Amino acid sequence: MSRPMGDSHRRFLQSMMSNGIISSSQAKVLHKHCCETHGAHYAHDRLDEFIDVINTQLQPMFMNIRKGMSEEDGLQYYALVNMAETDVTRMASDYADNELELFRKTMDLIVDSESGSASSTDILNCADSLQTKKLKKKETEHVLNKFVQDKWLNEKHGEYTLSVRCIIEMEQYMRIIYQDLIKVCHVCQNIALQCQICENPRCGIKMHLPCVARYFKGRSDPHCPSCNDFWPHEIPEILRSQSQGSQSLSSSAKENTAPTPSTSATRRSRRS
Repeated sequence: MSRPMGDSHRRFLQSMMSNGIISSSQAKVLHKHCCETHGAHYAHDRLDEFIDVINTQLQPMFMNIRKGMSEEDGLQYYALVNMAETDVTRMASDYADNELELFRKTMDLIVDSESGSASSTDILNCADSLQTKKLKKKETEHVLNKFVQDKWLNEKHGEYTLSVRCIIEMEQYMRIIYQDLIKVCHVCQNIALQCQICENPRCGIKMHLPCVARYFKGRSDPHCPSCNDFWPHEIPEILRSQSQGSQSLSSSAKENTAPTPSTSATRRSRRS
């Protein structure tokens, strides 16, 4: 028999609805805050069990709190996902048709690239050939900024990547649409876009940069964990964004307690 939600669970869910996505560190802080506020039993190592109770109640509404890893820093995140909509149409209430088309084309560029990123120049070129309605340069830049602000994309030095929120929410859609272009990380088994690839043509496994850093930590002679060939890539340092990981939630997000859930890189050839 499923365990019913208490006020501590409802407060946690309301914050998830307000934020959309939070880091694992934020989730732990929020878990403790919710339990202490409502006098519920708190165990620091029972966060996932706490979330499972919420997910059981969300299931009839086709919603779920899912966990995923950032490809950039390796930090874990929790996102509230609408399971009823598996493709880009989940964004339809916030964006116009041509903006959604731009997002699809941006995703195409990112998934098709070897680096897991798309340059602003390539995206601007796509905006000039939209089937719905063309976007001018300034309009495109504004839409891209909105994608970043809404946590669908990340941007660094003019290069755009899919955010952890996007990968968590769009995973099923990406696996269906991109099929063989989508590979998983050999270490964590999550979708790998920003990654290193084994250069053995008979192997070709992928590993996220944070996973590479952890797997090869302390090894002076790294070899592929699959084929045992020498790993020729530079081994990155383990990335830790302390300011991001320890960032606390806003007071207003914590205080919401009455949730009402509602539902330019080398391109690889596509499979026709």
